[in-house]
Amino acid sequence: MSTTNIYEIIVGTPFAEDLDSDQCASLADRITTRTLHNNEILIKEGDVDSTLYIVAEGMLAVERISGGGDPVTLHILRKGDLAGEMGFVDGAEHTATLRSVGDTLVVSLTRRDLESFLTAKPEIVYGVMRGIIRAVHRILARMNLQSIELNNYITKSHGRY
Repeated sequence: MSTTNIYEIIVGTPFAEDLDSDQCASLADRITTRTLHNNEILIKEGDVDSTLYIVAEGMLAVERISGGGDPVTLHILRKGDLAGEMGFVDGAEHTATLRSVGDTLVVSLTRRDLESFLTAKPEIVYGVMRGIIRAVHRILARMNLQSIELNNYITKSHGRY
């Protein structure tokens, strides 16, 4: 995939909200692409991977292994969603498996490639990290709302159930 196509993919994502067009173009030079076929694993639960992924086309299922040993789909990531952001930031083990749903195209950026901008173009690093934090914040806010709704349902409170 050409740098121009990668540029077009990243411009519209939360990843690049704080970057101007020149910064996105510089970043596009460091980004790679990968095509996953149906049911192919991108990240396996428990693995360590310092790569940030963006779903460019298709979908990724976020799965965890249940108590019975079977995978359970927790969420579906769609075009523009980030994946692997916490492993990218802190290097911790992934807490879920990411599996493609149909053919899926992802673009990826390694921590090492982002860090290569630290001395020459630190504003790119700052902008990307703001985008990651913003995306994680949105996920946390959604999970908090779901938790409240589940608690209300279980306790039959607030008269809506």
